[in-house]
Amino acid sequence: MGKIIAVCISEKKGTQKRDIRSCKLIEQFGLEGDAHAGKWHRQVSLLAKESANSMREKGLNIKDGDFGENIVTEGIELKSLPIGTLLKIGEGILIRVTQIGKLCHDRCAIYYKAGDCIMPREGIFAEIITGGTIKVNDEITVLEKDAAIKI
Repeated sequence: MGKIIAVCISEKKGTQKRDIRSCKLIEQFGLEGDAHAGKWHRQVSLLAKESANSMREKGLNIKDGDFGENIVTEGIELKSLPIGTLLKIGEGILIRVTQIGKLCHDRCAIYYKAGDCIMPREGIFAEIITGGTIKVNDEITVLEKDAAIKI
């Protein structure tokens, strides 16, 4: 079991996300107010704090959301989760992992600062199965891959 460290959005594409600490996750859409939300397979992005810390150890001064992640977690090795894994957040939010990493077409500002960006390798994407309000310190639990969903 892990926990939520930050909840981040950006109102416009191409801008850094900022931690707003709490937000509504809209079923089959994403985080309310986030420019990257929509009816597609990458409704929300997650990155482990442990992954971001590896960049901090290289001397990079970064904040939660700087890699474009919506949700920062602690205590779960996200990059090892198979596609289809269900995650339960808080009291009843369910999300399903749809993609591990991504192809970056352009080098981001983080890449130019550090010579590397971890989101393409260690970030994951998910679709929202059951919505609700997500907040910092919510528990996040890995359920079985393709576990039966009771709604």
